[in-house]
Amino acid sequence: MNTCLDCLPCIFRQTLDAVRRVSDDPAFHEKVVRQVAEWICGADLSESPPAMAQRLHRYLRGLTGIDDPYAEAKARDNELALRLLPGLRERLAVSDDPFTLAVRLAIAGNLIDLGPKSDLTPEEVEASIGNVEKEAFSGDVAALRRRVEGVKTILYLADNAGEIVLDRLLIEALGPERVTVAVRGAPVINDATMDDARTAGLHELVSVISNGSDAPGTLLEECAPEFREHFDAADLVISKGQGNFETLSEAPRDICFLFKVKCPVIAGRVDLALGTQALVWLQGEAKCKEAQ
Repeated sequence: MNTCLDCLPCIFRQTLDAVRRVSDDPAFHEKVVRQVAEWICGADLSESPPAMAQRLHRYLRGLTGIDDPYAEAKARDNELALRLLPGLRERLAVSDDPFTLAVRLAIAGNLIDLGPKSDLTPEEVEASIGNVEKEAFSGDVAALRRRVEGVKTILYLADNAGEIVLDRLLIEALGPERVTVAVRGAPVINDATMDDARTAGLHELVSVISNGSDAPGTLLEECAPEFREHFDAADLVISKGQGNFETLSEAPRDICFLFKVKCPVIAGRVDLALGTQALVWLQGEAKCKEAQ
């Protein structure tokens, strides 16, 4: 999926958000934004948005000397999700359809994405999770359930911190003994890394691997060999989040994408309204509506 012109304002917003997390100096903020503006003038828009974001955040880390500007936010969101977890288990225990609820809770967790919305509040997260069964939903959960019943190995591509805690509920429903979870190889925005997987307790539940990349998506050409082996060999790949969708929607295999539609570009791509909980099956080349 190429970067479109509508993605560029988001790049500038991410720039300001990241530098304001590490510095209170307006002069430094202006300097960085001006330098990013010069960089964008020569950027290759045929790259995917996560590839562009990867370059941006590498550049910002070089300027600031800070490897993880979002560390505090990630810790806060993990703590919030862990606090909510016992109550969500209780909801699942009394649900008439716990598998569908687990799918919807995992997708609801995808709201915790500081790429498209850097000022997300705990109250917004709790409201989304509390109203998870009332929000618009698109996709065939029954098809996912049938597919899960017939496979031996599942590769689960995690997305963000906080969200990864809620992923536990779906992973438990899938059957942890056959699930491998993949996280980012290094910090980028608030994407989940190995540290976040351990905070969520996933290392005690499933095998967790790094994809070896610092992109806020899955750029197969630069992922670690171990990850590529799992990606190619898994009977089923479940992919969380918009960044993974942007980078894998034309991947040479079938994938079940789970995400919350959070930006107009993606909404146009999948022909769904903003805020929709999306379960999208794609095989090979993406068969969704191209954004205008």
